[in-house]
Amino acid sequence: QVQLVESGGGLVQAGGSLRLSCAASGRTFSSYAMGWFRQAPGKEREFVAGISRSNGITNYADSVKGRFTISRDNAKNTVFLQMNSLKPEDTAVYYCAAQYTGLLYRSFREYDYWGQGTQVTVSS
Repeated sequence: QVQLVESGGGLVQAGGSLRLSCAASGRTFSSYAMGWFRQAPGKEREFVAGISRSNGITNYADSVKGRFTISRDNAKNTVFLQMNSLKPEDTAVYYCAAQYTGLLYRSFREYDYWGQGTQVTVSS
């Protein structure tokens, strides 16, 4: 069992930056692949970025590639999402998620545990 708590969301102007954090409970955090997803009103939850459990392999949605960076600190049970050059279309609730098998998936249906989400709003 893993409990996830996101933080770091807020209101930012277009072109600005935010850093999201996701703190995980449990001693098996390093065995999970981690992902960030987002959901805007009226839209399906979409993959943003993922990171493997130990060797740092990452994967990004095309819409954020080159602007967002996912990282993790297994010693602190935390995964991060650095978001630069933010655009109004990045506005959404951002969720972190844990994948039990440790494999990187892009579908939200493959993830086993979820945080409560943090709102990111980018003004134009």
